[in-house]
Amino acid sequence: MAIILFDDNAYQTLFPLTYTRPVADLRIGIVTIAQKWATHLKQGYSFYTRDYLQAKFPLKLENSNLFINGSVCPDDELIEAIYKLDGSSALVKDDLLIAVKLNESDGKEFDPLNTGAYKPVNYTGDFIRIKYPEDIFKNNAVEISKDFKLITKGRTSARLSSTNVFIGDDFFAEEGAEAECSSFNSKSGPIYLANDSSVWEGSHIRGSFALCNHSQVKMGTKIYGGTTIGPYCRVGGEVNNAVLWGYSAKGHEGYLGNSVLGEWCNIGADSNNSNLKNNYSEVKLWDYATQHFRKTGLQFCGLIMADHSKCGINTMFNTGTVVGVSANIFGAGYPHNFIPDFSWGGAHHIEVYSLKKAFETNERVFERRENRDFNEIERTILEKVFELTKPYRVF
Repeated sequence: MAIILFDDNAYQTLFPLTYTRPVADLRIGIVTIAQKWATHLKQGYSFYTRDYLQAKFPLKLENSNLFINGSVCPDDELIEAIYKLDGSSALVKDDLLIAVKLNESDGKEFDPLNTGAYKPVNYTGDFIRIKYPEDIFKNNAVEISKDFKLITKGRTSARLSSTNVFIGDDFFAEEGAEAECSSFNSKSGPIYLANDSSVWEGSHIRGSFALCNHSQVKMGTKIYGGTTIGPYCRVGGEVNNAVLWGYSAKGHEGYLGNSVLGEWCNIGADSNNSNLKNNYSEVKLWDYATQHFRKTGLQFCGLIMADHSKCGINTMFNTGTVVGVSANIFGAGYPHNFIPDFSWGGAHHIEVYSLKKAFETNERVFERRENRDFNEIERTILEKVFELTKPYRVF
């Protein structure tokens, strides 16, 4: 049976993070949502997503297919309910389609919003659903703990240098992970170090925390719980309850908290984000779906930055700032709380960041990474995002 992770309308409320990927490709915890389902179900997967993403995230239908909502994070109770589904029924909660089994011909006609097309099986349990960008850092600590148990069950951690200090027992290092002269406190949550990851001297890390493969924590870094550093990242300074997806860098001093950074992002030296308003009031975030600032219900909410965006040294991000895809931010002062996709500039002047200039930068960035090519598929996706986000660039 083929596992297919589908986008429902959550992809719109998750913009700008989902302009460049299906919802199930979002990283929360240690791995992506799609990888969680694959681990639970012990099968590969493909994606039912928007047409312009299909070249990078293809759909692979078989005679028998299990369609799963890509915004839903799995747990044991959900898995058990899905296994009990027969070929004519769908697992739903309220109006949300969670999963449905379909043959190949019905799969070609699949509509994720048409729950009435299937015999409903009502699910009464609770689960984590990622509907808004802030849901990622809000639920990251819980998902790190769930992934940690799944990945490390029945396994023994590699040994690290005796120069380190370990407080608590929820620690796991894969073979090839390295750390020297650092402290790891897992009393408040597990700490996971993936293969070929490294923690440099003088760093202090509190769980829950995940450092993914080939990533580095630089000297003297302070990391607090609910933080994930995705693959091929570099991190320094102070980080609290933040998620970096992959190939991104926040390598210098400065604070990043209650935030999400996409892939291929770069935070300049001594840049900071605010995660709490001076009057302690509720934080609002720009919402692409409604084209208004939306109440988050949160007192702590920092920076949401989509793929390929970057900021210069000493950039100051206000509380609840949303940065679109491929923005380049620099200069003195606080930029606006919503920085549209393909923006170039800062607080005092902003203009369109042309595709030509953006692509030139991306080519240089990709060249620095082994086995990564800024190819025609990547270009076509960004060209489509540039077109889709044009209405927001009113400078």
